[in-house]
Amino acid sequence: MVNVPRERFEQMVADALDEIPPALGAEMDNVAVVVEEWANPSQLGRVGPGGTLLGLYEGVPLTKRGPLSYSGVAPDRITIFRGPLSRLARDEDDLAARVRVTVLHEVGHYFGMSDDRLDELGWA
Repeated sequence: MVNVPRERFEQMVADALDEIPPALGAEMDNVAVVVEEWANPSQLGRVGPGGTLLGLYEGVPLTKRGPLSYSGVAPDRITIFRGPLSRLARDEDDLAARVRVTVLHEVGHYFGMSDDRLDELGWA
């Protein structure tokens, strides 16, 4: 397990967000990116018994939005879970790499990308 201060972990998340290609980053709208220690029971219920969440996108993917289906909704949410990522990491560099992949993976879901496409991009 790698234990870094919360501020350092949040900086890793910010650094990963900075890696989003500018054309995609400009398209991100009405989405909050937050850090939580662990997933709550409701969030864990999405992965099934014994599952672990490193990150989670909750919302309406950009590809599914329309003027009538997305009017007046709360912001989408990308949550990055510090506890499980820290537990899996071997060292701080490994943690930063895992955070990067997790952030990019969840951003990919925001854009409506499939897991196969995320794997092709190295975001899985």
